Amino acid sequence: MIGGLGPLEMFVLVGIFFVLFGAERLPKMANAIGRSKGEFQKGLADTTRAVDPSKAIEDMDAGGRTAEQRLFERAKAVGIDPAGMEVNALETKVKALEALESEE
Repeated sequence: MIGGLGPLEMFVLVGIFFVLFGAERLPKMANAIGRSKGEFQKGLADTTRAVDPSKAIEDMDAGGRTAEQRLFERAKAVGIDPAGMEVNALETKVKALEALESEE
């Protein structure tokens, strides 16, 4: 007895599936369901394994912002308009201006 179904009920269900889907499609459907279940389990294992506690704390401290977004905020704080600037050049200018401000 599987899930409250007896052998007669199981036989009737299998018969209905054969009538609805045909004998050729049932193995293909079962194979596709098995593959999708395997892919789901693999993805679930990858996501649970990939959590790095130090990275998670860093991301929480950043408030969900990327490093580029934080750099843009720092640039605006020192008076630079970051629009259209390359990230490396912007970072250099921001560091220089922050160093000048800290010396004063």
